[in-house]
Amino acid sequence: MTKKWFRIGMVSVFLLSLALRFWGLERFNTLVFDEVYFAKFGNNYLTHTPFFNAHPPLSQYMIGIGIWIGSHIPFWHDTVNGLTGSLRSSWTYRWFNALTGSFIPLIVAAIAYQLSYRRSFALLAGLFTACDGIFLVESRYALSNIYIVIFGLLGHWFLLLALDNQNRRRSFWLVFAGIAFGASVGTKWNGLWFLSGAYLIWIAAWVIHLIHYFPNPKLFFTSFSLKEAGGRESRGAGEAGVSTYSPSSPSSETPLQNLTQLNIFHMLFYLGIIPVLIYSIIWIPHLQLDKTYGFIAVHQQILKFHLQLGGNSPNVHPYCAAWYKWPLMTRPMAYYYQTAESITEPLPVMGPPLPNGAGQVIYDVHAMGNPFLWWFGVAAMLFLVGMLVSQPVILWVKEKRFSMPATLGVDTWIALYLVINYAANLLPWVKVTRCVFIYHYMCAVVFIFLAIAWFVDQCLRSYYQQLRALGVTITFIILAAFIFWMPIYLGLPLSPHDYKLRMWFNSWI
Repeated sequence: MTKKWFRIGMVSVFLLSLALRFWGLERFNTLVFDEVYFAKFGNNYLTHTPFFNAHPPLSQYMIGIGIWIGSHIPFWHDTVNGLTGSLRSSWTYRWFNALTGSFIPLIVAAIAYQLSYRRSFALLAGLFTACDGIFLVESRYALSNIYIVIFGLLGHWFLLLALDNQNRRRSFWLVFAGIAFGASVGTKWNGLWFLSGAYLIWIAAWVIHLIHYFPNPKLFFTSFSLKEAGGRESRGAGEAGVSTYSPSSPSSETPLQNLTQLNIFHMLFYLGIIPVLIYSIIWIPHLQLDKTYGFIAVHQQILKFHLQLGGNSPNVHPYCAAWYKWPLMTRPMAYYYQTAESITEPLPVMGPPLPNGAGQVIYDVHAMGNPFLWWFGVAAMLFLVGMLVSQPVILWVKEKRFSMPATLGVDTWIALYLVINYAANLLPWVKVTRCVFIYHYMCAVVFIFLAIAWFVDQCLRSYYQQLRALGVTITFIILAAFIFWMPIYLGLPLSPHDYKLRMWFNSWI
């Protein structure tokens, strides 16, 4: 794929994301789902109203900034409400989220490109992310999960850029990576899993290195390039070289192969001290507004709040969904559901739906992913796990002992990166006993999007016609599914028949 067509493709993906997120943004002139908290909290900062928040405050700052800017723009104020505590149009507390969410496909594409320098992989990753439903829904309302994801992904992208540079440029990007990771945790505590994924892939790189080269323990406190080991025996340990990736060189390294150039002091300072510092600074405006609790006490109160939420049971909340229900999307949730007698009626915004049989038009905003994108993505992730496991197993069979391949290829590093980060963002939820929901899966599912994009890219680049046809078929199904379920992402009017046509399983309703 030429650079020109890649740029055209990425601009098209961004414009698609932008259009879908901003279209009819103010249609429901009410508070949708957790807007009853986050939109109010954002407005509270503007009215200097103290309040307790069960999460770190960064996303509410962002929503508040959006409300302030939106209130000073002389457009999109045709309908207003006082539900946030001030007279505001719904557009003012939603537009900043919509704009922020529009950039997530671009950042996912940037990560894919930085992992492989394959434009086709990057374009597919951006396209598939733009064609997901839950990211579209979360971006269209004043909710917080968009900010966890975008800051966490920025942290990973900046880390990859740091690995692709040296000296001051590396330090520059590492500082930004630390800031982004701190901001992700400053949105919700589970943003910490993005940072843990960075640490785990770094540890994995060092483990692979240690298995191969039995180094002196002191090496763990110095920088070391994986490529250095390739000529270690011939040059001697004292002639270590430093390598960087050059896209024009077919034998050069990808950024992930430079992970062992980061020593423990790099990690503790740039991805330890800086995130903690940023997280602490984020709290200052909130603690200045609400002086009820200090820094330590407010964290104790937040923890207490979450521990009292109850277990993963429909008795606690009808849409509670344990972590193992997320990958196959067995329990999505309705953020907004209203019925009307005809499409000519004003859009319903408050009150219970009409009795069964009376409503001929259904307006439903469903927080659910693109089913086939998620299902194909899980299959692709399992394929990557199998690819990683098979390599040492094959060597075990051949050599009758445990060993690692002498060198890891680009795609093996990509597989390792995606599997580790997916696990880092999903497995911590195994021990969580409070009621959780499908939107908690958003931090993990972005790596599913990257996995299926990688798999489709491999198919499309294959010599075999059958594999190329498979890649085209998967892409077409994902795009068609996105169009098919789009009415329940955007809250478009549906007849009861058309609504049931999209609710494939009873657990989706």
